Amino acid sequence: MTIDAFIDRLPKVELHVHLVGSASVATVLELSLRHPDSGVPSTEEELRRFYTFRDFPHFAEVYRAVNSLVRDPEDVASLVTGLARDLSPQNCRYVELQVTPYAHWMQGLPMRAVTEALDLAARRSLDEYGVEMAYIFDIPGEFGAEAAAITLDHALKEPPAALVGFGIGGIEQARPAYRDAFREAFSAARAAGLHSVPHGGEMSGPETVWEVIEGYGAERIGHGINCLDDPRLVSYLRETQLPLDVCPTSNVCTGQVGRIEEHPLPRLLEEGLFVTLNSDDPPMFATTLEREYRVAATVFGLGESELAALAGNAVRASYMSEERKRELLAEIDALR
Repeated sequence: MTIDAFIDRLPKVELHVHLVGSASVATVLELSLRHPDSGVPSTEEELRRFYTFRDFPHFAEVYRAVNSLVRDPEDVASLVTGLARDLSPQNCRYVELQVTPYAHWMQGLPMRAVTEALDLAARRSLDEYGVEMAYIFDIPGEFGAEAAAITLDHALKEPPAALVGFGIGGIEQARPAYRDAFREAFSAARAAGLHSVPHGGEMSGPETVWEVIEGYGAERIGHGINCLDDPRLVSYLRETQLPLDVCPTSNVCTGQVGRIEEHPLPRLLEEGLFVTLNSDDPPMFATTLEREYRVAATVFGLGESELAALAGNAVRASYMSEERKRELLAEIDALR
């Protein structure tokens, strides 16, 4: 079996992908024609140029512009089912999709309407595409205490049935000013039974990773690649096997890593850290979950055993049912 055929057959789990960032080019073009005031290009060529990012703040600016296209509950549901449609041919069985309630609140969408759209889309994703959808509510960190309060309010008062986690993303350097508000929000979310899955160490150093561990009670960390700058942190992550959701192509496209060949994925693995592979915002970065596995094979030389181990890590780090985990792990083991 070729490595490409092996990747095709490998059951996959996507743990780090964002709702708006998952919108296909066709969907974004359709919405931009519907809402010409958004500033988002309405031709594919212009959109491809629009998706060339100078740095992370520029990426965040583009992301917010695309988010402004999502103006009614039907748009929300379409994005979810569109992601399921895209992932199903990649043999992806389960997704933990990061949703930013504050962004929908800014567009005037009521909490209940967003939740109903997410519930409907989760049912459709499973029924029509065989993809089980779970949700993580994500605070956009640069919007501070208000964003934390609104995200928490939605999570506690009007949660979708498949809500499993509580996270934070956006500009990491903005977080210290709102440290107490974010810590309190995560404490309340964890008390309500939600898992803590914040971003950390994507665009800032080990101090952000320590903060999400010590201040937010992180059970899994988005990115975390800059942990390597702190040997004590690396040792802690190795000993605890705290999962890192790694997104190689994303890190290159947003300027966190210069070239894909320079990505620290191999070193993270050499250090014995618990790593999963993910796509983050696939159409914006011209990637897919399957392509991330191909990059791991072709750029970093990972073989079938290593790729299967990464796929198994994603299953173990997920919040799907234990029975479903056993089933998928058995499928993965059967390919080795």
